Amino acid sequence: MSWFSYVAIYFVIWWLCLFAVLPFGVRSQEESGEVTPGTEAGAPAVPRLFIKLAVTTVIAAIVMAGVVWALSNPVLQEYWR
Repeated sequence: MSWFSYVAIYFVIWWLCLFAVLPFGVRSQEESGEVTPGTEAGAPAVPRLFIKLAVTTVIAAIVMAGVVWALSNPVLQEYWR
């Protein structure tokens, strides 16, 4: 498998992890009691996107390490043939 394939797989895993991580710890402006005029009350009060991006990257790296291990494991390669 080429390095481009691994990058593509990592990108797909990262994107899926991002959508899994995004809802964690979200409090809406309505829940926090501070609705900014002109915004939706259900919008996040403090989205903390950089923390979520970092967590997504770490989780995706761990999952990708498992994928690379599974693809390079000779026992599993025999099983898949």
